[in-house]
Amino acid sequence: MNLKKNLRTYTLIIAILLIWTIFTVLTDGNFLTPRNLSMLARQMAITALVAIGMVFVIVAGHIDLSVGSVVGFTGAIAGVLQVWNGWSTPATVIAVLIVGIIIGIWQGYWVAYRGVPAFIVTLAGMLVFRGGVLLASKGITISPFKDSFRFIGQGYLNKALSIAFGAVLIVGYLLLTISQRNRRKKYNLEVLPMGLEIAKATVVIALIVAFTGVMISYEGISIPVLILVVFTILLTFVSQNTTFGKYVYAIGGNKEAASLSGINIRNVTMKIFILMGFLSALAGIVLTSRLDAATSGAGTNMELDAIAAAILGGTSTLGGEGTVPGAIIGALIMASIDNGMSLLNLEYSYQLIVKGLVLVFAVWLDIMSRKKA
Repeated sequence: MNLKKNLRTYTLIIAILLIWTIFTVLTDGNFLTPRNLSMLARQMAITALVAIGMVFVIVAGHIDLSVGSVVGFTGAIAGVLQVWNGWSTPATVIAVLIVGIIIGIWQGYWVAYRGVPAFIVTLAGMLVFRGGVLLASKGITISPFKDSFRFIGQGYLNKALSIAFGAVLIVGYLLLTISQRNRRKKYNLEVLPMGLEIAKATVVIALIVAFTGVMISYEGISIPVLILVVFTILLTFVSQNTTFGKYVYAIGGNKEAASLSGINIRNVTMKIFILMGFLSALAGIVLTSRLDAATSGAGTNMELDAIAAAILGGTSTLGGEGTVPGAIIGALIMASIDNGMSLLNLEYSYQLIVKGLVLVFAVWLDIMSRKKA
């Protein structure tokens, strides 16, 4: 079981390296410059914030097509509050996150308590909130924001803090790995052979060191990446070590059995959509601050990137299976393709075609892996 999951992860990492190699050759080395990798990481962080929420949605057997519109809508709300009404950055951020939570409650209510399929509810949400963007912004670009707000999407940790952050990640990873291994042994569950565990840890640590080194050779670790790492750790813990996380997987694995075992499916579903609304609003804040503008087109097609990232990372379209770290890897693949094609000055139409093909491939890969299982 673990070996199969790890094999898929390693396959995705190899795919990333292959994509990076191709784009490095095609761009005469410009793809792998510290500046571009820093931009890639910041770009990926926004999609990944939505993708890690999408993991919970898809694992539970649902889908959310509204996230791109919610990202744009919450960004527009931020612009209205700060640029047009002079709100402080903390007040703006809190208000926008509350709006995201309310959106999650609204959509979760219809799915959980009125039995409307999530596909229909969120398809309607995609239209409603895209219209909301146009209404809130009056169809114009809202800019500029305050320096403190722009720092969320454009700021960096200094080099000393970036090194410290990398060290904390390494120590945290080792402690988590040891804890999980001991817990699995305690309950007589399958664990990786010690040799493979050490090899895996060595690879992960090497990647963290390399990433930190590249980032500090430019400006340091960006704030969007810092935000992503914090929520990745938090939601990985939630998915693996909390009752809520176990319920999400149980519902996606067998909804009827989950209901018979006493799980409050409505309550869990509501919480999933609240989480998705919150993360979409957070992504809206980061995207708007990175652009220093709220635009009517912000977040367009982001739902497709998030879904593709989650599925590429191992989240099953049938529910019951998926991981937060996997979605991060999937988001990195999608962002790498976007970034590489932009460096090659390919027309946006070609970028859409390639991303559409990647989505089909991701679903096919999921189907084939289930057939083999």
